[in-house]
Amino acid sequence: MLSRAFQRLADLLPMPSLRVQRLIAFLVILSQAGISVTGAVVRVTASGLGCPTWPQCFPGSFVPTAVAEVPVVHQVVEFSNRMLTFVVTLAAAAIVLAVTRARRRREVLIFAWLMPGGTVLQAVIGGITVRTGLLWWTVAVHLLASMLMVWLATLLWAKVGESDDGVDTVQVPRPLRLLTGLSGLALTATLIAGTLVTGAGPHAGDKSVEKPVERLQVEIVTLVHLHGELLVAYLALLVGLACGLAAVGMNKTIRNRLILVIALVCAQALVGIVQYFTHVPAALVAFHVGGAAACTAATAALWAALRTREPIPTSAPAAVDTAAA
Repeated sequence: MLSRAFQRLADLLPMPSLRVQRLIAFLVILSQAGISVTGAVVRVTASGLGCPTWPQCFPGSFVPTAVAEVPVVHQVVEFSNRMLTFVVTLAAAAIVLAVTRARRRREVLIFAWLMPGGTVLQAVIGGITVRTGLLWWTVAVHLLASMLMVWLATLLWAKVGESDDGVDTVQVPRPLRLLTGLSGLALTATLIAGTLVTGAGPHAGDKSVEKPVERLQVEIVTLVHLHGELLVAYLALLVGLACGLAAVGMNKTIRNRLILVIALVCAQALVGIVQYFTHVPAALVAFHVGGAAACTAATAALWAALRTREPIPTSAPAAVDTAAA
């Protein structure tokens, strides 16, 4: 009953074209990736406790308040990041309404509803992060959840662009799809190792002397090498995948997405190297998080291109007549 009522509500809206649906889905990707970058800005500016409570900013106030203990700039940075949650929520709501109005297939609807659901989950994780005083592992979970949302949003974008009346079509042999999945696991391991580096690194999100943020007590150089070696493994798997796809043949979409993934991973590696030798400057941290989101989205897009939903081919009448003759 609720689904029918929601469908009637969506039917009051104009019918969105496929192009509009894909545009909204792309904005969902940007919003999910963008808030992960602004979250990194909060951390490197030590504004993580600019709003020390959640869901309120200060006890009794949902907006920043003049408090001597918390600099205004930290309040503004943290509160601005919280306000971006509304942008993410609007994008998530827009894609749900668009695909519901267009009466898209069940698979698309499920992925669309994951967007507002994941946004609510992220808000809860953010609240836990604040209430626990920015414990390193809560910050790690927060970032990893953002990367998961970027992955799911990219799959949604790919599925929105496919035909509802089509048939599932495998574009490459199964071993190469398994190799692509393995590269996705390598990406996941690399991201996890990256959050460990963050947990032991110099940017804790707050510089309070009275209540110092608890950090991961592991030598950061060891974690950096682990992170770097996993990135090399990720890149090596992508190179092996490229060789395999070149041997069996691939369509233009897969080729372009594969090239993009490899280029982004190389650029991300370069940023990481510069970070290491320049002692992790704050600005590069935000770039690195943005690069992680870009690599995640590109890998998800490559994965989606290996198994697509293609329109059912129809025979032309002229061809039928010729065959009959």
